[in-house]
Amino acid sequence: MMAYLRKMISGGSYGYSAIPEPDSPLPEHRRAPWGGRLRRPVILALTATCVVVLLHISISSWVPGRGNNCEEDGSCVGTSPRLWGQYSPFFSVPSEVDPDIPAGCEVTFASVLSRHGARDPTIRKTVLYADVIERIQRHVTDYGSGFEFLQDYKYTLGNDQLTSFGEQQMVASGEAFGLRYRALVEKHDPFIRAAGQGRVIVSAEKFTQGLYAGLEGRDGDEQIGDILILPETDGFNNSLNHGACLVFENGPSSELGHERQDAWRETWLPPVRDRLNAKLPGANLSLQDTIFIMDLCPFNTVADPEADKSDFCRLFSRDEWRNYDYFESLEKWYGYGPGNPLGPTQGVGYVNELIARLTGEPVDDQTTTNSTLNASPETFPLDRKLYADFSHDNTMTSIYGALGLYNGTGDLPVEQWLPAQEAGGYSAAWTVPFAGRMYVEKMRCGSGGGGGGGGGGSAEVEGPQEEEEEEEEEELVRVLVNDRVVPLQTCEADSLGRCRLSAFVQSLSFARDGGLWHECFT
Repeated sequence: MMAYLRKMISGGSYGYSAIPEPDSPLPEHRRAPWGGRLRRPVILALTATCVVVLLHISISSWVPGRGNNCEEDGSCVGTSPRLWGQYSPFFSVPSEVDPDIPAGCEVTFASVLSRHGARDPTIRKTVLYADVIERIQRHVTDYGSGFEFLQDYKYTLGNDQLTSFGEQQMVASGEAFGLRYRALVEKHDPFIRAAGQGRVIVSAEKFTQGLYAGLEGRDGDEQIGDILILPETDGFNNSLNHGACLVFENGPSSELGHERQDAWRETWLPPVRDRLNAKLPGANLSLQDTIFIMDLCPFNTVADPEADKSDFCRLFSRDEWRNYDYFESLEKWYGYGPGNPLGPTQGVGYVNELIARLTGEPVDDQTTTNSTLNASPETFPLDRKLYADFSHDNTMTSIYGALGLYNGTGDLPVEQWLPAQEAGGYSAAWTVPFAGRMYVEKMRCGSGGGGGGGGGGSAEVEGPQEEEEEEEEEELVRVLVNDRVVPLQTCEADSLGRCRLSAFVQSLSFARDGGLWHECFT
């Protein structure tokens, strides 16, 4: 399992692997008579053409989980865990920009904001899931082809806690962070915070174990004891957990995410529900019940220590999982992200803390930050090279909004599916999967700029020699979400997705001005 996880977290390979050369030269052949030499190329060409056509037809007609009616008998073995929305296990997202640290650059600062690892359903959901299974088994006596396993299925999922697989995810995440920033990790301890729910705290602990696993003579136990826990209770300001903005939590837009989900659900889910009811006569499943049964695929999968795919996964086609993934993405976008008028405001406090860490200046914020904690160097140091924060998918979505990472995406349509590649890299699976993470790194690249150019003028600077040297030495900032470089859009990023530190901070005016916090209590 750990080998599988390490492969998943390695990243950085998309678009950068060379086509391998043949192992040996083609064998030489005797010269054939002219007639044979004329016929042979023609025959070979015709044969090759036929093979290509047959392969094309074969591939077009058989794609796992798509186009072969596998959903009719529950045999969809090609289910992709990358289409499970926020319930997807972490994977390295394809990056158009090489995510490796550029040659000639030295990372001087690294911060990770991480979601907790894979978990059981919430207490509310686990009750609902168990009820659906109980109703099916009470009313159905004739199970359709592929659905027979439901007759003897026992609901054993817990609630809210990290699974064994989720713990392994976080150990692997710590290892990945330590490997990427090894030069810093060998010399500096990170400052670590965690939101107060148990699964988040355990995630921070497991990450820390993984981080120190590769360092000789250090086990991370002392650092685990130093993790700062921010309670998720009413009245406690916490930049790692939304909840303080009353209008956001209970106002007119508080159900916007679910409303957009419902609109999309009506366009694709009714035929799926009807098929399930035909396969499970007497169940009388609703649209919401159908979503719950789809949810049981990822949750039963991550409940397995090896993350072996659950039988629930094979009940649905690839197209249906694609639509499910978009269903979950709409809830995040309109519930907590840029699609909600107050969504990004919930992430303003964290962004202002990030600015303080990047610049070494005190936090300037009047939103979700805790002024008491942030005023003390013990609970909010400004001189660290490494930081690690652990939170939830919803708050992370708001933080991404406050950073403007997906400003170019535009509102997601509810009448048709929009793939992540066409949505500026946004989907729930691409941004906040289980153990999903954002790296913010600061680097010094000298006069060459690490080969990126641009960056607010990092490659070429006009003016006096003193100004040129000063600007050339200014550090560059880059953001990666799940190993995908997110090209910064409002600070003249270079070709490697980086901006000058000053330009990056200047571009965060939404956060520095407090977002729309003044609307939270009206």
